[in-house]
Amino acid sequence: MSRRKSKRAPNGSGSIRRKGNSWEARFTVGTDENGRQIQRSISAPTQAEAQKILTENLHLVNTGTYISPSRMTVAAWLREWESTYLVGVKTATVKSYQDHIRLNINPYIGGIRLQRLAPDMLQKMFVALLRDKGLSPKTIKNIHGVLHRALEQAIIVGYIHTNSLNGVQLPRIEKKEANAMEDDALHRLLEASSGSPYEHIIFVTAFTGLRESEVLGLTWDCVDFEKNTLYINKQHHKDKLSGEYCFSSLKNDKARKLNVAPSVMAVIMAEQEKQNSWQQTLGTAFSNDKNLVFTTETGRYISNQTLYCAYRKILKKAGLEGFNFHSLRHTYASNSLLAGDDIKTVQENLGHHTASFTLEKYGHATDEMKAASAERMEEFTQNFTNDVFYQG
Repeated sequence: MSRRKSKRAPNGSGSIRRKGNSWEARFTVGTDENGRQIQRSISAPTQAEAQKILTENLHLVNTGTYISPSRMTVAAWLREWESTYLVGVKTATVKSYQDHIRLNINPYIGGIRLQRLAPDMLQKMFVALLRDKGLSPKTIKNIHGVLHRALEQAIIVGYIHTNSLNGVQLPRIEKKEANAMEDDALHRLLEASSGSPYEHIIFVTAFTGLRESEVLGLTWDCVDFEKNTLYINKQHHKDKLSGEYCFSSLKNDKARKLNVAPSVMAVIMAEQEKQNSWQQTLGTAFSNDKNLVFTTETGRYISNQTLYCAYRKILKKAGLEGFNFHSLRHTYASNSLLAGDDIKTVQENLGHHTASFTLEKYGHATDEMKAASAERMEEFTQNFTNDVFYQG
């Protein structure tokens, strides 16, 4: 007796049929653990649309890219992403992601099914964040970055096929010129800081370009007086999750060695002598257990908030407005470029990720360099033509 052939449709096959007032596309996507076929059906208002749905889904099945329907929402996926895929990310960065998700993402799209998330939904969210909530284009770009990273991981995991953010337009970010001090303003600042407990911090920052948390996190083992170098490999600031001050890796996770001017090293040496004096006076009451270069009189770390308040008073004394502590970094960068340092050297000294970012950030300084170059070329041209005519 011959065996009857199975009438079961193979994987990747399907059909359409009329069902009441609509049409149904039905297709096979695989088999379950017992060998039974798994079939999916999707309704459409017309035969043509049902055929289109069938063709698209059969292509996904046959290419191994079909994804089973899921009721998972955007908020549910973001919770999974936070808890599972942010291992190794800095705590401050994780806190920032969580804040954006809680305040700026979930209220708008958290309840939408992940697989149904579309570019128009995201576009409306960003418009609302800009116009209704009043967030800046830069903040919106950061929110976009958080969501983009999460959706890319969802693609890798196999929850969705494409990243809907690829079809979204973000508001334009107006580039702000780095707020650097002119020579006169820097002189006034240094004079106003003279005698302050923070005068050495201000001086070192102005002539090294260190970030605030980098200069506050500089330790004695990273200072080489013989070679006039500083090794920048960490920062010291308040952890956003724990609220405690601690060391952490650098912004770009890339340590760097600075060759600094002897006058800067002299100021750091003066700070060392000051610490030695405090220790002799206070004895065991002085405790610099973190081995910091800049401390209070008892050896305790200096907080960002303490420096911020003191610096504001110094600025007011100097009659300077519109500058903050980060302006010292901009001042160093601009002065380095104007002094003739090449862009690659300035980039590495600042700890920027790329030289192109440095060029973009300090274009005003490079414009002045170009103007000075043109003047030098004009002088050369005049001298050259005069020599030619004289010899003729």
